[in-house]
Amino acid sequence: MFLKRSKEEIILLMLCGLSIPSILPFGLIRMAQKNWLLATVDLLIVAGMLCIMLFVWRTRRVRFAGLAVTVFYSMGMLAAIYIKGQAIVYWVYPTMIAAFFILRANEALMINSVSLACLIGILFSAMSVLDLSSIIVTLVLINLFAAIFSHRTNLQHSELNQQAEKDFLTGVGNRRAFDRKLQEICADDHSQVNACLLILDLDHFKKVNDQFGHPVGDQVLISFCSLLRGRIRAIDSLFRYGGEEFVVVAMGADHITGARFAEELRALVEKTELLQDYPVTVSIGVAKKLPSDDTDTWFQRADTMLYAAKLSGRNAVRMDQPPEADSAGGAGASSLVAGSSSGR
Repeated sequence: MFLKRSKEEIILLMLCGLSIPSILPFGLIRMAQKNWLLATVDLLIVAGMLCIMLFVWRTRRVRFAGLAVTVFYSMGMLAAIYIKGQAIVYWVYPTMIAAFFILRANEALMINSVSLACLIGILFSAMSVLDLSSIIVTLVLINLFAAIFSHRTNLQHSELNQQAEKDFLTGVGNRRAFDRKLQEICADDHSQVNACLLILDLDHFKKVNDQFGHPVGDQVLISFCSLLRGRIRAIDSLFRYGGEEFVVVAMGADHITGARFAEELRALVEKTELLQDYPVTVSIGVAKKLPSDDTDTWFQRADTMLYAAKLSGRNAVRMDQPPEADSAGGAGASSLVAGSSSGR
């Protein structure tokens, strides 16, 4: 079951799971000693951790649960120190460090700063200025070190994710990044989102590799991606699907806009000399996102249009027929053709 959960869920579940057996014995011992007030605090913390564990296990909502755990844990720690005094002040250290494993660094710092201010108020009259100052300084240092560590870890995680989702040759998004993008769009609550999927395939690219060698072919792919990146908008995304096949996700594009955009890309590739004294062209299949589409059906419709563009002689654009054209008795799924030139 843990293998199917995100790292955030696992961290939260493990933290709560470790807290329960760590605190429960103290609550039971204090009950046996008839220290009812402190035992109640301990058992309330245990009950709270158990409730949050069940909440995360069933709902998988870690954002709210993480805040609840940190606030609840901090309040329980402060209540225990208020009742018992400075003898259990060492519980502050694991409590504050745990916040950085659950929350963002700035959120953990904010909650811990409030906890530290409350702690100073509780211990001010019970400890000497020197002893209290030592506790404050060590807690401030721990929070600063934990914040720096958390920030650096998040940066490294972000960099690794970016590297894992980039094509090593062209620098555009790879298959993994493309799959994630499609899942995000298809999971959008607004089923009427406008987006077009353009699948581009360089025509007869195997001949380029066979005639000029793979290093030259690689350079053509790099130049091709640079050309496309200079044309697509900031809201669009470019991915290498595999080999000489690429995908553009054009956000906010309807059928007409998608067809025109694909034709612009086709014409741009045709007139650009990607390989000296050798024509390089591209075939493009286009499909607009429909409300009923999942990732597979959307991609399959665009791929079918790419196949139609290749059958027509290549160096062509074919776009999937809009639903209203089908209901009006259109001429077929490949009837929307965006100004394709003669095939080669």
